[in-house]
Amino acid sequence: MTAAALLAGALVLAGCGSDDPQGAELSVSSAYMPQPVSDTMAAGFLTIANNGGEQARLTSVTSDIGEVTVHETEGNAMREVDSLAVPAHGKLELSSGGNHLMFEKLKRKPKEGEKVTLELHFTGLSPVDVEIPVKSATYNPDSGN
Repeated sequence: MTAAALLAGALVLAGCGSDDPQGAELSVSSAYMPQPVSDTMAAGFLTIANNGGEQARLTSVTSDIGEVTVHETEGNAMREVDSLAVPAHGKLELSSGGNHLMFEKLKRKPKEGEKVTLELHFTGLSPVDVEIPVKSATYNPDSGN
């Protein structure tokens, strides 16, 4: 292997490390699921902060309670998307009326007070495990009710 190939490989690996101050540094907050009114579908909301210097891309979400898809909302229309960006030094907010998670083909209907486990998948990064609390069907994070 040439010295240039070794150096290129080392730089690629260095960019993936969690100690790299320029890489994506992700954290999750404000996560919740309103208690589903449907037996087969639910929505989920959370905020992903990226304190690092590189953009991250949320590519998929998995959960033991059913299939999860990522949806983008533009105007009054929502559509499933393959990924959403988490900007460097910024946030991706998944909120009611905006971009959000859809849980489909529920294996069980989560009840208020329970927690739902998710695994968030990002391009080139390790998955992030999150437990989101199930709130009342009318929960409003702005009012706390």
